[in-house]
Amino acid sequence: MKISLPRVIALAVAGLLALIACGSNSGDQSQVLRVGTLGDAPPNVYQENGVYTGFDNELFKAVAAKAGYKTEFVGTDFSALLGQVSNKTFDVGSSAIAQTEERRKNVDFTEAYNFEYVSVLSKDKSITDAKLLDGKRVAVIQATVGDKYLAATVPGAQVVRFPSYDAAIAGLRTDSVQAWVVDLTIAEKYAKDDPSLSVTATIEAKDLPHGFAVRKGNDELRGKLNEGLRAVIADGTWLRLHDKFIPSVPVPDQFKPKS
Repeated sequence: MKISLPRVIALAVAGLLALIACGSNSGDQSQVLRVGTLGDAPPNVYQENGVYTGFDNELFKAVAAKAGYKTEFVGTDFSALLGQVSNKTFDVGSSAIAQTEERRKNVDFTEAYNFEYVSVLSKDKSITDAKLLDGKRVAVIQATVGDKYLAATVPGAQVVRFPSYDAAIAGLRTDSVQAWVVDLTIAEKYAKDDPSLSVTATIEAKDLPHGFAVRKGNDELRGKLNEGLRAVIADGTWLRLHDKFIPSVPVPDQFKPKS
């Protein structure tokens, strides 16, 4: 069968383009996970020089890499985060999220990678117990464990709900609130940066593990992330990041490197 010269050239060009396309993809088959996080809650999740970092986010980067994924972090408010995971805006939520029964109704979680410690941050060092918040104006971040804890434990407190950590710390510094119920690691960072503030009380909640949130029923992704999490615990990455970002928090045995 006789094939015209233009036809030969066209076939050759098509073959060349196919080879180029294959070559451009062969070195990078990683799926990019879109990760919802916060930019204002150091040392767990925050932005530095335009990059999302902190213990939770650096840990997730390492977990995702072990599982064969790349990551793209996008900022949001905590009160919206789990809904955005559920509606597929994000593949994953990373923000020191405590795995409460209420939250498990809407999203699934990876295995635990830390535990919740709630604290009281205040200028008033006499507030040595959460019950002493009765009658006081107290900041919380909307929809967090601190929000639920305060409402359940100190019903007499005047709860002031803020959408962001920046807004809450501003309220505390300007005395529009007298205390803030917030994660211990975050409270310690603010107290370190501002001598007028102190962590005056701490409540350990080991029955509330932290986990990365994924869409309900996305068992394939959750399984791969769990494998990656076990790997970064076993090789010491978890401990290295802990010592860098949250050294004051105790290290449970389950997160220590395996010998």
